[in-house]
Amino acid sequence: MTTLDVSTTTEVGSYFISNYPPFSLWTGDNVPQVYEAFDKAKADTEKTPLGLYIHIPFCRKRCKFCYFRVYTNQNAKAIEDYVQSLIKEIELISQKPGVHGRELEFVYFGGGTPSYLSSKQLRSLRERMSEYVTWDKAKEVTFECEPGTLNLEKVQTLKDIGITRVSLGVENFNDKILEENGRAHLSPEVMKAYDWIQDVGFPQVNIDLIAGMVGETDENWHDCVEKAIAMQPDNITMYQMELPFNTVYSKEMKESGNASPVADWPTKRRWVSEAMDRLAEAGYHASSGNEMIKNPETDHFIYRDNLFRGSDLLATGVSSFGHFQGVHYQNLDRIEDYMETVNKGELPINRALQPTAHQILIREVVLQLKEGRINAAAFRQKFGVNILEQFSEAFSNQQKAGYMTVEGDQIVLTRKGLLQVDSLLPEYFEKEHRAIRYT
Repeated sequence: MTTLDVSTTTEVGSYFISNYPPFSLWTGDNVPQVYEAFDKAKADTEKTPLGLYIHIPFCRKRCKFCYFRVYTNQNAKAIEDYVQSLIKEIELISQKPGVHGRELEFVYFGGGTPSYLSSKQLRSLRERMSEYVTWDKAKEVTFECEPGTLNLEKVQTLKDIGITRVSLGVENFNDKILEENGRAHLSPEVMKAYDWIQDVGFPQVNIDLIAGMVGETDENWHDCVEKAIAMQPDNITMYQMELPFNTVYSKEMKESGNASPVADWPTKRRWVSEAMDRLAEAGYHASSGNEMIKNPETDHFIYRDNLFRGSDLLATGVSSFGHFQGVHYQNLDRIEDYMETVNKGELPINRALQPTAHQILIREVVLQLKEGRINAAAFRQKFGVNILEQFSEAFSNQQKAGYMTVEGDQIVLTRKGLLQVDSLLPEYFEKEHRAIRYT
């Protein structure tokens, strides 16, 4: 991995950190460790929150910056076949001793495009899943939506099946930029979708924006921020565009030898900083380096909070990532392999890694730093480790560079640190992992 300060250009590579140790270290040889974790019913299991991630890999189009496992132009039968496999996987997992009898505290429908499914398919999925797991008592059920896939009936269906947090992938309000970047929707669909979401009503509504889409300008970015403010969502998430290895843009750069079409890192950081200032004026508060929330008392991203603190997360669907009783794992990443394996009655796990106790500590430190502040006392209580001593060199270096302040047990990132937090995190990694390919 490369620190952003080394090169300001947005080159091909993954900078956004979502786990530790790096995914490139996860292997098929470690898969038996996942089975052992699922088969182990611990007496204190109920103390660890349990979540469920459900991957819906279908999209209307593949965005030029997308690196997820997605499939386009799928018919109703292909979707139904996949959903049946998904239900079968959930059945298999629900019967494992480590899972059986536990209630879900949070659920996340990701993709792809979960809202690609029809109302009928969504209701059927919920009904069949309920034979094995239920989210009736979950604190949060998040559902990602692409604006052009919604209608009033489908939005009402989301409410009916228990969705509590809708995340709308707006990304930009400029149709030329949306088209250039390969988005399936245009701005009129955003407004229609948002009106339906408001009419139906959900406890929380999030919209996503991306700083640095190809074709972005100062004027247009500021206009996007104003339009987002006018919508008054509970959460506004802003990502800085990167170019992972398997995106359309990355492949075009490799084949043509042309320079990166994406704005450089200083420009993207400036855009997000300006947005944070404007959103703060409008009453929003920073919840992380890329999320602004309207009300800190009520607007919580429970999925993220649990993910960053070591909760168990069941991964279901093709290529999805999970973490269970101390073991990281990822499912098979080809839909044919995934469905064939599940339909044979086997869990579709592709690779795994059981981190050491020290690596689990690092994972929680780096992920929680993304929220902008951590408290050393909480880590002493949970791990029996003084992180101020354990990571003294990194804290000292980053404090001197103006990325954070350290006062007593409180470590707080400055705006400068928040805007490039992912570039700071490898300094907390074990030395042998600091330069390794992350993915």
